[in-house]
Amino acid sequence: MTPICFHNGTVLTGVAAMEHSAVLIEGGVVADVFSKRRFEQKRFSADVQIIDVNEAFIAPGFVDTHIHGFGGFGTDDSSTDSVVEMSRLLAQYGVTAFNPTLYPSEPKAMLEAVTKVSAAIGKESGARIMGLHLEGPFLSPERLGVQRPETLSPVDISFMEQLWEASGGHIVNMTVAPELKNMRDLALFCIKKGIVLQAGHTNANYENMVEGMQVGILHSTHLFNAMSKLDHRNPNAVGAILIHSEMSCEIIADGHHVHPDLIKLLKRDKPIDKIVLVTDGLKTTAQAKGPFIANGEEVIFHDGVFHRKIDDVIAGSGLTMIQGVRNLVSFGFSLEEAVKTASTNPSEVMRFGRKGTIIPGQDADVVVFNKDFEVLATVVGGMLKKNSI
Repeated sequence: MTPICFHNGTVLTGVAAMEHSAVLIEGGVVADVFSKRRFEQKRFSADVQIIDVNEAFIAPGFVDTHIHGFGGFGTDDSSTDSVVEMSRLLAQYGVTAFNPTLYPSEPKAMLEAVTKVSAAIGKESGARIMGLHLEGPFLSPERLGVQRPETLSPVDISFMEQLWEASGGHIVNMTVAPELKNMRDLALFCIKKGIVLQAGHTNANYENMVEGMQVGILHSTHLFNAMSKLDHRNPNAVGAILIHSEMSCEIIADGHHVHPDLIKLLKRDKPIDKIVLVTDGLKTTAQAKGPFIANGEEVIFHDGVFHRKIDDVIAGSGLTMIQGVRNLVSFGFSLEEAVKTASTNPSEVMRFGRKGTIIPGQDADVVVFNKDFEVLATVVGGMLKKNSI
């Protein structure tokens, strides 16, 4: 593994911004972060690959914890190879870690999909798979989005145990509707397994949400979308997430799923470290040619998002993480804040430990991008996966 030193850039560490600085990567970890003066004084061994980033930004690699597919590949193919290819393509866009996200399906098919997607872990050629995100099946039929009603299920601990076994213990996060009967039992099971539960596709009232928080449902799926709306007599799901500072939330920052001014309101109301940028991207994202299929149904791209062809319901985004960072900056976030939502915050919410910051000893997952938000280089675990500098 060749040591790498990026220099002559602004390092966004996830804690602070350091102008005119450098990052040294050795043995798959961040070895040092230092100033221009120290770089000029430092003597490097002959094997270090020294890369001048020409005043670009050096940031922690992006971590997408809610993504169904990319570039024509994804989880609804129920194919290990498809997820591996998705990994390769994501690294070209600055993503260094992700949670492939599965829609619910009929029990036998879902168990098979979980098994095959999990089998991609360790075979990645690009971004690392941290584990699976299950978007269901324990969701509200009243807040479907593009979920198919026949694939949803009442809370079933026995089936949850089967899903866990099929994943080989690799389920990281799961979207659930807190109001469902027996949700407390599911939450206690997930706590024991270290699964992060997030409220989404839910028709919960305010009391349901508070009860969910009491058993550890402290994250939420695509805030404002597919959940009970804020009401002045019952804050419901949206209100509970805004009211309680301990609740973190996903946001799809494409400017279409959520109005930009609402994202500005969210920034004013919610601590920055509780906001997690996701794409909710479909396998049709960045796909060169159609037809475009998602969750078994044809979708079309217009007004900046994918819509289900049969009824025009929004099916998912065509967003990339670097586009999301750029959009958040245009919505009033500082660049440091926007990068935190894309890397540091998801790593903390998902308890990924050594990811999400550029600090000595952390995993060497790095993205380099310029002022035009073009990804110039990506490093995953100390290995260059893209370098166009």
